[in-house]
Amino acid sequence: MAMINVSGVSLGYEGKAIVSDLNFSVNRGDYLCIVGENGSGKSTLMKTLLGRKSVIAGKIEFSDGLKQNEIGYLPQQTEVQRDFPASVREIVLSGCINGCGMRPFYSKAQKEAAAANMEKLGISDLAGRCYRELSGGQQQRVLLARALCATKSLLVLDEPVAGLDPVVTQELYRLISDINKEGITVIMVSHDIAAAAQYATHILHISHKPLFFGTKDEYTASDIYRRFISRGGDAE
Repeated sequence: MAMINVSGVSLGYEGKAIVSDLNFSVNRGDYLCIVGENGSGKSTLMKTLLGRKSVIAGKIEFSDGLKQNEIGYLPQQTEVQRDFPASVREIVLSGCINGCGMRPFYSKAQKEAAAANMEKLGISDLAGRCYRELSGGQQQRVLLARALCATKSLLVLDEPVAGLDPVVTQELYRLISDINKEGITVIMVSHDIAAAAQYATHILHISHKPLFFGTKDEYTASDIYRRFISRGGDAE
């Protein structure tokens, strides 16, 4: 059975659908990129997968013992969040908070996991630095390490390279791809169709209705891909 199965789902606000009749599945080890124009429901779908919004119609089923509070999530940052006055270590460790239960402190294993994820993301030397003093790329690595502390199976990333320069963008894409190859399933919202076609295993392209769901190779052979890539590879 799929890790996540979405059947006949409609999403929106106050009972009014933004996107209708979504049908797709995510298997363990997949790297699914969700692309589409602004207002097509990409971020709304993310919030629904995380249990922060309810579906208008249809159902979303989780298997393999996956719980919504065990999904690693990297949201889009606001300016206020970028100025958060905590240390890198504190922010990364906060990804373990759902695993603390009633304990008012982090366990040795959680601290070791945080250290390992900082090492994986190349930010160990930043552990004592204040988060708000970091560059945009460094901040995203911190937040990705935090998300990894929250999960052993699934990362959900909402526009993780937004606002980053091209070099840093490619570095972050490669890091995410490496994490996926190590066995972590990835679901990522992106406006960059060309990058999605390069790194993802599967593509979900949505508008006010689903336009495409399938493998990367099927997508790059489709008229939908050719039409959008001719506009510069950007779905926005």
